[in-house]
Amino acid sequence: YNLIFGKNEFKKSELTETDIFKRCGSVIDSIKLGEEISRIISKKTDSKFHDLYKIMLIIVKSMSINLIDLESFGIKNNDGFYKILKLLSTFNFKETSEITLKEHILSGVDCDINLMHLLHSEQEKRYGSQIISKVSYTTTPAKAVLFIGSNIRELETALEQLKNSEIDVYTHDEMMVAHTFPKFKDYKNLKGQYGQGIENCLLDFATFPGPIVITKHSLHNVENLYRGRLYTTDINFHKGIIKIENNDYSDVIKSANEAKGFKKGKICETVTVGYNFSEIKSVVNQKLSETEFENILIIGLKDYRIESSEYYKKLIKLASDKTLIISFSYESNRKNFIHINACFDSFAVLNIVEFLFKYDLPLKIFMPKCDRNTLSKVIYFANKKNTSVYLGECTPIMINPTLRITLKNLFGVKEITCPKQDLKNSCE
Repeated sequence: YNLIFGKNEFKKSELTETDIFKRCGSVIDSIKLGEEISRIISKKTDSKFHDLYKIMLIIVKSMSINLIDLESFGIKNNDGFYKILKLLSTFNFKETSEITLKEHILSGVDCDINLMHLLHSEQEKRYGSQIISKVSYTTTPAKAVLFIGSNIRELETALEQLKNSEIDVYTHDEMMVAHTFPKFKDYKNLKGQYGQGIENCLLDFATFPGPIVITKHSLHNVENLYRGRLYTTDINFHKGIIKIENNDYSDVIKSANEAKGFKKGKICETVTVGYNFSEIKSVVNQKLSETEFENILIIGLKDYRIESSEYYKKLIKLASDKTLIISFSYESNRKNFIHINACFDSFAVLNIVEFLFKYDLPLKIFMPKCDRNTLSKVIYFANKKNTSVYLGECTPIMINPTLRITLKNLFGVKEITCPKQDLKNSCE
């Protein structure tokens, strides 16, 4: 930090805490010091900038997670770390402007989008190009382990150690994406998906009869509410969670063998997830050549709340026949409809939307579900020409409700109201 801070691109800080890493002996100590410095800066900063700084920090968090995921594949992206330091350095200056902060945020968003592409590229290099895959929610009689989060590299490491055991492995929430990569088909004890995702995680965890592994930087903030066989590879973890050291899953295997496991199992639904990018591009091209569509309506990953489902079902029903509807969640038998069951694959939304930019048709993008990368994506989309972005309800751990006004005023990100009204609003 001190070496980079001395470069011409960085202004000298007015604070004296630039030796933060020398003053702190652990991650926890540095977080506490960071919070202390943040409070000092907050008192000196105009209130109108607070939300912009909060947005910037969420972008930095997303970038940090993507950089750590990249490192798990042996890729170190110095440009990403350099960009994070540049963004954080803006906190040290009393004199700045709304426009300057917005420019910093947009540059951070562009960097984060690039990191998402790099990460997906590395995943496909290691595991093969994503495919359409059937994933079962059925449980079978056996000892079992549940993996949650998004770091499929860690799932691979664990499966290698478990492959000669009689222990079955289930995925939860975003980890379902692993089933769409061919490499994971080689692991016979990787059974399927368990539970309904982050919205229902407390019940899912309480009913799972074996240890649960929380992969690095997962956003399941339930550690203080749930106690059980919780394990993690993360550096920073709460009391009550057992740390997995040096990627050694021996304790997890022992815990699984001691747990009751699934005694009888239960037959449940099987879902088809994933997509073939080339096929989707072909279908879109065909539909656009057959019909003169006026605009494109895109619905992102599914939010499993009942009221949310009703909203999007009405939205699809009320959309004009002159609108090409592409949904990554909800289904319909309309002729102007394309369904992609991306399920928990947030990169799929980014990948397809970027492809749609080339058609120069007005885009309405609805994002029902929030994840760790959502804020970067909605700002990125909203900054594109002829594009309107609508953000669904997010849990505070993802996006604090107080930030929505700033997102609307400075970045043009809209909130959903009612289907009829939201369909009427034209792209600005």
